[in-house]
Amino acid sequence: MSAKAPEEKKQHWSPRTYALLSVAAAVVTVGLKLGAYFVTGSVGLFSDAAESLVNFVAAAAALWALTVAARPPDEEHAYGHGKVEYFASGLESALIILAAGWIGLSAWERLVNPEPLSYVPVGLTLSAVAAGINGAVALVLLRAGRRLRSITLEADARHLMTDVWTTAGVIAGVAAARLTGWLALDPLIALAVAANIVWTGVRLLRETASGLLDRALPPEDQETISKVLSRYEKRGVRFHALRTRASGQRRFVSMHVLVPGRWTVKEGHDLAERIEKDLRAALPGSTVFIHIEPSEDPASFADQGLDRRPHPG
Repeated sequence: MSAKAPEEKKQHWSPRTYALLSVAAAVVTVGLKLGAYFVTGSVGLFSDAAESLVNFVAAAAALWALTVAARPPDEEHAYGHGKVEYFASGLESALIILAAGWIGLSAWERLVNPEPLSYVPVGLTLSAVAAGINGAVALVLLRAGRRLRSITLEADARHLMTDVWTTAGVIAGVAAARLTGWLALDPLIALAVAANIVWTGVRLLRETASGLLDRALPPEDQETISKVLSRYEKRGVRFHALRTRASGQRRFVSMHVLVPGRWTVKEGHDLAERIEKDLRAALPGSTVFIHIEPSEDPASFADQGLDRRPHPG
């Protein structure tokens, strides 16, 4: 045994494990919130339970997506399976919007035909416990999603956090309805929940579409790339046709590197290896493609677009 044991690195769960945590939390909170609804008969609490039911389906979809995304590249999917996360995110968006419609219809019916509430303190206590569970799990998922660059975990976390604020609003509305005797408050708060859920679903759907359209990496990632490349530019190396995109947790970076035409193949290859190594160290989870070109050849500047421009001669 060595005199100085190496410091143990902090272990993190895999994305799939976080998704399992989300599924477990969804099962518990759905049970609590449905219990709150059946005890009180509150349509506001029903709307909260309906959103948690969507959470459960979305968490199950996220678990499936992260399981597929973890598969290694194959002949049919040479760039991996990361984009399946966007499909799960899109499904969650659609479910959120459908849940909002369901809640809205139920709330309108109760607004037209008000009904008294019962056992309100018990129901609100159950809802508060469910909100506490959702809040804790949302914070865990949000941190994990940012660290692992998983849109699926981030989407699930944001949805859970929205659920927490929704529950808080519902609890306040139902309590006010009980204290004031104004039964219309119950369906009105449910309609407000539905509107908030629609906004969340539309925003998430927009983010999903951006990912499927191969949006460039965020500005902070591009700034990191620029800092790495600037070190080489000071040595006379030039770059162009820099393109970036993300596929789930995987980053893709491609560029053309212009070097003196007198260089040997090995010199160009060694430079490309160093650049790739530096970029992967600065942006973990990146795949880098480099095309070496002679800086003196005008043809090197004719292929900066997606479609190569014909060069005379």
